[in-house]
Amino acid sequence: KRAEERREATVKFWEEILPEYQVCISEATVEEINDTKDPGLKDRLERLIKNFKVLKVNVQIGDLAKAYVEEGIFPERYIDDAIHVACAAFYGIPYLISWNFEHMVKVKTRKMVSSVNLLKGLIEIEIISPQEL
Repeated sequence: KRAEERREATVKFWEEILPEYQVCISEATVEEINDTKDPGLKDRLERLIKNFKVLKVNVQIGDLAKAYVEEGIFPERYIDDAIHVACAAFYGIPYLISWNFEHMVKVKTRKMVSSVNLLKGLIEIEIISPQEL
């Protein structure tokens, strides 16, 4: 329901680009979908992710997310964003795709996440918009 350009880019991403990749989502994403109040929207989202591999969130991921918050990468109230990033880093997922330009898809966030990940012996990940893949 957002801007037409973003909607078109999202449809193109889902139909043309995503099928070329093995797609994973975190348990946190599943929980967010489960919390969706609109039953129709919830059903559509569940159908979209039904074939995706779900990555379990564990203590190490929680600790890494807290480290991102402590380093000032994410505000504490956006710990879920930190968990999504930590999940990708923990499981070695090279690309995290998001439309969240406020907290995630930013050069500063990428650089700071990479610094923390390297210090903890994890891979650098690319946090990008669907248009960049």
